[in-house]
Order: sequence, then C-alpha cells, then structure tokens
Amino acid sequence: MEGIKDTIFKFLRLDNLIENISGYVEARIELLKIEIREDVAKVLARALMVLIIVLLAVLFLLFFSVGLAHFLNSFLAQPYSGYWIVAGIYGIPCLIVIIFRKQIGHSIEHRMMNIIKHKVK
Repeated sequence: MEGIKDTIFKFLRLDNLIENISGYVEARIELLKIEIREDVAKVLARALMVLIIVLLAVLFLLFFSVGLAHFLNSFLAQPYSGYWIVAGIYGIPCLIVIIFRKQIGHSIEHRMMNIIKHKVK
C-alpha cells in the first residue's frame, strides 16, 4: 500500500509540491519573526526617545519654575509670594484636567483609535 502511495505522489509530483509548500510556510514564519522584531525595536526606540524628552522637559520645567518663583519673590518683595503664584499656575490647569478628565480621556481615546485605523490601512 505504501508503495502505491509513493508511486502516485511521484507520478503527480505531489512530493515536490508538499516540500515547496512547507518551505514557503517556513520562510513566511521567519519573515514574520523578523518583521515583529523590527517593529518591537522601533517601538522601544521611540518610547526611549519620548522618555528622554519627557525627562528633560520635566527638569527644564522644574528649574524654570524655581527661577520664576525667585524672580517673583524679588519683584513682589515677599519671600513666599512667588512660590504661591507658581503653584497657582500649575494648580489651576491641574484642577481643570481633574474636573474634565472623562471628556479628555474620551477625546484622547477617540484620536488614538483614528490613528490606529489610519496606520492599519
């Protein structure tokens, strides 16, 4: 029975076809692995760059805030007024974000979904 099966495969050249299909599938799997590695590397590089930028921006904001507070202290001739004013500058937007966090969250989610849809196409 095995001999007949082998003869039919050889006659129809199915053995080569099966080898070619399995080779094709293996090549596609390897290509997919390489593409996934490239995508992960791109995402990690972008995330690292964003992290560096955010860190530098936070440091700039911190030192700028202290400098502004000192300047306002000398301008207002009070040792604490500048710090209260700078705190208010950050506190008011913080309260606004807290109050409207659901609307802001929905807006950001909607924009992200649009970005993802456009990248998929």
